[in-house]
Amino acid sequence: MFSHVVVGTNDLKKAKHFYDAVLGALGYGEGLSDDNDARRRYVYRTDTGLFIVTQPINGQRASPANGGTIGFACQSTEQVDRWHAAGVANGGASAEAPPGMREAASESLYLAYLRDPDGNKIGALCRAPA
Repeated sequence: MFSHVVVGTNDLKKAKHFYDAVLGALGYGEGLSDDNDARRRYVYRTDTGLFIVTQPINGQRASPANGGTIGFACQSTEQVDRWHAAGVANGGASAEAPPGMREAASESLYLAYLRDPDGNKIGALCRAPA
């Protein structure tokens, strides 16, 4: 459904360190530098899209989206736990409840949430087998 997702940062070095760790826990490679129009950013490529961490184009400070969350799909509850642990160990903060099962209207979900070093809310989700 999505071609790319972009989050802003005020500290590219810190953001890259954090996202290399959490996305590495999901099996993705480290972010690649992409100098574009004199602004710096890091791009994480998959077969289906891009995740980009960038300094704001308008030169203003980056701020997290109020009410926004970016979710990453995981293949197992263990992968969700590794993702969460990598985030906390690399400058992120646990958000909401600890990693665990949540009951949705039609299925059970294993979820974890983090705030990245800039305050963006991200999550990892594994759908429980039916």
